[in-house]
Amino acid sequence: MRVLISNDGYILTNNHVVENGNRFLIEFSDRSVVEASLVGGDSETDIAVLKVPAKPSIKPLSLADSNQLRTGETVIAIGNPYGVGQTVTTGIVSAKGRSLGNSNYVDYIQTDAPINQGNSGGPLLNAAGQVIGINTAIYSPSGGSVGIGFAVPSNTVKRIVGQLKKNGRVTRGYLGIGIQDVTPAIASSMDLAKSEGAIVTAVSKGSPSFGKLKPGDIITKFDSIPIRTARDLSKAAAFAEIGESTKYR
Repeated sequence: MRVLISNDGYILTNNHVVENGNRFLIEFSDRSVVEASLVGGDSETDIAVLKVPAKPSIKPLSLADSNQLRTGETVIAIGNPYGVGQTVTTGIVSAKGRSLGNSNYVDYIQTDAPINQGNSGGPLLNAAGQVIGINTAIYSPSGGSVGIGFAVPSNTVKRIVGQLKKNGRVTRGYLGIGIQDVTPAIASSMDLAKSEGAIVTAVSKGSPSFGKLKPGDIITKFDSIPIRTARDLSKAAAFAEIGESTKYR
């Protein structure tokens, strides 16, 4: 499944849908078939961008602000499960900020809207018809939908799309430090009010953090982004602009 996101022909899908392909044909809702070129893909977030000539007769979908999404909100999943044809299912946002263990850079949206094989790369829409996620994975002992599906949030998608359109690939920031969560035991030993933040465990010589951070330092904010876990810091650093200075405390 794919999503047209601009009037000039940019299309979203999952990277795993296109990564082994060498020719891509896109069928639109008006039954026309157009050959697409691969702009780029990112395996870490499983997002890829294709490009077709401008398609003025087809209205693109807009990307919403996924930070505004609330647990319990109604969502709509569109896909082509098992090749039966375009299918629409509905459900709610079951949870936000899910980690599947396959990426340090995505906090997935979990939904109970039925998602099956063939939904990959399709949109998860809010009630206004805006894309708030790209359907990517399911948890299923049987292989079919059991009401546990996952989508990459639209705000993550926006960052990836911007880099793929500009460079054809994704580059990520690097701090050069080892980190772990601040556990209750660590917080207690350091007289901290909360067990939040990322504690530095090592600093690589010659890295951007060398001489600026040291083991035992605790980072609670990266620019304006609150850091509650080590994973929060990994994501914030990865999406920082390469070469730009960053404040953290």
